[in-house]
Amino acid sequence: MKTNSVYLLVVISTVFWGANFALAGPILHDMAPLWAAALRFTLGAIIMIAFISARGEDLITPARRHAGAYLLIGAIGICGFNVLFFSALQTTSAGNAALIMATNPLMTTLLAAVMLRERPGKQLLLSLPLALSGVFVVISGGDITRLTHIHDLRGDLLMLIANIAWAFYNILNRSIMPKLPPLTNTALVMSAGALLLLTAAIGSGEPLAMPGLSAIIALSIMVVGGTVIAYLFWNTGIAHLGAGRTALFLNLVPVFAMLVAAVMGTQPSSVQIIGGLMVIAGVSLAMIPRGKSAQG
Repeated sequence: MKTNSVYLLVVISTVFWGANFALAGPILHDMAPLWAAALRFTLGAIIMIAFISARGEDLITPARRHAGAYLLIGAIGICGFNVLFFSALQTTSAGNAALIMATNPLMTTLLAAVMLRERPGKQLLLSLPLALSGVFVVISGGDITRLTHIHDLRGDLLMLIANIAWAFYNILNRSIMPKLPPLTNTALVMSAGALLLLTAAIGSGEPLAMPGLSAIIALSIMVVGGTVIAYLFWNTGIAHLGAGRTALFLNLVPVFAMLVAAVMGTQPSSVQIIGGLMVIAGVSLAMIPRGKSAQG
């Protein structure tokens, strides 16, 4: 596959993921976070399995052979991230959550340095304070005293932990994901995550509420676009570009999140815009190509 085509697929992923932050609102209005996450990936996994089965491809053999890898990646990147994601959006805004998530390329690079022995460059070390300062501005809302009220920060803190979980997902995707077609890997990781989420949702004792029309529409878009298509395209990107280069495109998520939120009637605040520019500037500084070694 041509590199430009892979770039396009990854950008499409970020469009859908940006929309997810805004779409979570009507879903959480009708459903508990755990059930919202479980339904999202159970339906997504069913679509993926049905599509692959219609093509006559075998999923049983790779599932048995690589069950441990799929369960670990699904536990962190599907189950862990999405429980934190939906829980965070109960008490923080879509804009805040998306801007916090924009630091993920830096987080992925730092984890790669620790887990994969990849040495971070000087640009990363210089840009990290700027990006983290941007997150600080977004979380504080321009008011430092807000940081003393842990209850008010609960959603933002949960999103920070979700951000770490996604960075681990990127690293595991690169390091232990079986060398199989992205379609197969996406279906099996999604299925593993869905199984864990369903088990947790049933075990939580939370009732499964019947969603209203707005929640059903939002969930349908999230399942098809923000889950099946986005994860498939993202995993394709990692397979062709690597975890680090693919993670750069997460810079686009807050842009699309704010655009979708604006269309839905929620305008970004001036503090969010300032903090967002700091985050994106810091991340962009870290990712400026460094000579010939950065090309290609």
